[in-house]
Amino acid sequence: MLINCVAYQGGKKLADVPVDHIGEFLHRPDCFVWVALKDAQTDELKQMQQQFGLHELAVEDALHGHQRPKLEEYGDSLFAVVHTVEMDNGELLVGELDLFVEENYVLSVRNKSRHGLLDVRARCEREPHLLKQGAAFVFYALIDAVVDRYFPIIDTLESELETIEEQIFVKGSERANIERLYQLKRKVTILKHAVTPLMEAVAKLYGGRVPRICMSTQEYFRDVYDHLYRINTSIDNIRDTIATAIQVNLSMVTIDESEVNKRLAAWAAIFAVATAFFGIWGMNFEVMPELKWRYGYPAAIVVVAAVCGYLYRRFRRSGWL
Repeated sequence: MLINCVAYQGGKKLADVPVDHIGEFLHRPDCFVWVALKDAQTDELKQMQQQFGLHELAVEDALHGHQRPKLEEYGDSLFAVVHTVEMDNGELLVGELDLFVEENYVLSVRNKSRHGLLDVRARCEREPHLLKQGAAFVFYALIDAVVDRYFPIIDTLESELETIEEQIFVKGSERANIERLYQLKRKVTILKHAVTPLMEAVAKLYGGRVPRICMSTQEYFRDVYDHLYRINTSIDNIRDTIATAIQVNLSMVTIDESEVNKRLAAWAAIFAVATAFFGIWGMNFEVMPELKWRYGYPAAIVVVAAVCGYLYRRFRRSGWL
């Protein structure tokens, strides 16, 4: 679906352009065309390929989707894949933004993403002195907008982790904590897969051999890289904390099992003493064997009860019961 198709010249909006008339603006000096598509169909991308002369391999990647974040050069044009990550009812939804860029055009193709990028266009049009830099600045603005949307997700994941940490020492919550920690770990991994490859791609846009189209915007892409570096560091910290929390939670399970085993061992010791006395004397005779004393039976009961009581008291003091 076509969202908009606009021509800009000298940093200002020139006109909304019908797709069939894009070619009329591509060769104007200091002019570029910015086209935005959402969930583009094959025929739409083929039409854009004809208008802009897009490389067939880049178009093929955009059609197939599910690409790893990357940056590829095709002559003087660039093709970038950026993952959009959105939070929906506690789950992370991953979409894709494909960007085709050359000096006289920018084509953005947004797939499986609910949040639009109209605010990026509005921001660029409010800053004509920056938009005057051409398609490269729009390229930066689109990537920067996607990266900025990672920060609220990081905040949400950190808050979720803090909530789980508060429950780690709550008795009886071990299983639920493990499940929540692994769910959180999966979310962090999803975000990691979006951020780390994008860092590698953005690093190619400043310093060293920079594509010609991005020569004047290197400092902007360095800023994007700094944001990605901060996000990646936060992700690594969350992952380390999750690993520590899992170990602590498992340790709590082991401690609880040890407490149960101590209680069972204490009761087993108490009943073992009673069993030993009763096994030696026997309890199914009118007069106690060996003693031949009419009060032998109640005396044996008193002795067993006294010994068991003594053991119970000692176990209680030592914390086993």
